[in-house]
Amino acid sequence: MRRMTLAMTLLGLLLAAFAIGAQAAPLPPAEPDQAGFSTEHLKRIDDFFDREIAQGRVPGAVIAIARDGKLVYLKAFGHADKDKGLPMQVDSIFGLASMTKPMTAVGVLSLTQQGRLPLLSRLADYFPQFGSMKVAVTADGSIQYEPQRRPIYIQNLLRHTAGLTYGGRPDSSSPAANLYPPGSALRSMNSSSEFIETITNLPLVYQPGTVWEYSEAFDVLGAVVEKVTGKSLGGHLDEAIWKPLGMTDTAFHIGPTKRERVAKAFPINPLDNKPQEIQTEKEVKFECGGGCAIGTVVDYLRFGQMLINSGSLDGRQILGPHMVKLMTSNQLGPEIKNNVADVEPHRAGYGFGLGVAVRLQDGLAAVPGSIGEFSWNGAYGTGFFADPKERLVVVFGTAAPGELRKYYREQVQNLVYGAMTRAR
Repeated sequence: MRRMTLAMTLLGLLLAAFAIGAQAAPLPPAEPDQAGFSTEHLKRIDDFFDREIAQGRVPGAVIAIARDGKLVYLKAFGHADKDKGLPMQVDSIFGLASMTKPMTAVGVLSLTQQGRLPLLSRLADYFPQFGSMKVAVTADGSIQYEPQRRPIYIQNLLRHTAGLTYGGRPDSSSPAANLYPPGSALRSMNSSSEFIETITNLPLVYQPGTVWEYSEAFDVLGAVVEKVTGKSLGGHLDEAIWKPLGMTDTAFHIGPTKRERVAKAFPINPLDNKPQEIQTEKEVKFECGGGCAIGTVVDYLRFGQMLINSGSLDGRQILGPHMVKLMTSNQLGPEIKNNVADVEPHRAGYGFGLGVAVRLQDGLAAVPGSIGEFSWNGAYGTGFFADPKERLVVVFGTAAPGELRKYYREQVQNLVYGAMTRAR
């Protein structure tokens, strides 16, 4: 009786959340017990974020869990803007940062399945200057340059094997990495043309197709999409993904009526007392495909559910089932050095598909999950993972742009899988 009472209480809270936050439920709700979750153990998520907020480590959070296409858990904690006293809502808007990448990947594959952007087409066919980029190598203690041994293909961009990088990353071992602009600098660029000109005047850090290196490849892909479609990247993603899925709060630009819904970080990082910010206040001109989108947890839950559903949701087919399988399968063959765990230390034993990390084995990783689970996260404190075997999609948002974001990625996965009572 007590378990049923808890389940009905949680269901009531979910329905109340829809009334005060998002205008419609992102997915049909289900009682946790029926979906294979313990209602009591899901309360550990509440306890965890209540503690984090009480200790002043994070302003607030939103967590959503879906299984079998049904919404099992959706809750907002704390504040979206602590200084203004604005509470976090389930439809609060987050800077998605690198969670833009999986959406850009789907945008690319939507063109691939139309015969408009083959994965083995050469990047130089769209931007010839990429064909003349040299590769930086270290010899006798100095940087030297050699020609590309093979061209950069669209597939290389989608799997981060193009030889590009991000500037300012401690996990990059290339001596030329610091020549690249950091991801945060891309929001200040005026256009994709300016970005392409900047990148192509730098050397590649590895030979194409040889090393997985987290990079600005998806920003290049956004520029390719614009060239192929004749539209802005946001225009294409809105037409191909956001509008068909009802992702009404996902975009590259925040309208004036939505500004108060934006989740803001503490101005001072609670771990090191250094200034921090989430770059959502400044309007972007360059719609960068690697990290410039904004959106809500409930919108992204629908995106993740579409992928778990083999490319469709509510009767709208975004990608064909085999396109989704291609995207969410490991693309790193034995000839490619796999550095995924250098960026995501808790994801040892993962490979990489097209825009998402992919779990390859049950062990090695520091988080529970199933073989085939795929995921990616954002530098401002957002994340998602999807487990096809368990028919599970989880999305969370926190305004935590510092090192805490990595802690929350790991803990949310532990909390969610730890609350499950039934595995498949």
